[in-house]
Amino acid sequence: MSPGVVMSMSKATYEIRSEQRGGHWVAWVVKTPDGKPDRSILLVGQTREEAEQRARNWVDGLVK
Repeated sequence: MSPGVVMSMSKATYEIRSEQRGGHWVAWVVKTPDGKPDRSILLVGQTREEAEQRARNWVDGLVK
């Protein structure tokens, strides 16, 4: 597992994390020190980039 991009949005700091699981990648948004997915949401992609982009899009949708 490797750390992703740290984003500051709406008074909160988010980190995107991702890892490969089987034949796909999952990404999630972390906003607490425990590293658990915010709201238990995992976003799936065929590639790491796709999964992480979906996580960034999810964050954007939350804050709007």
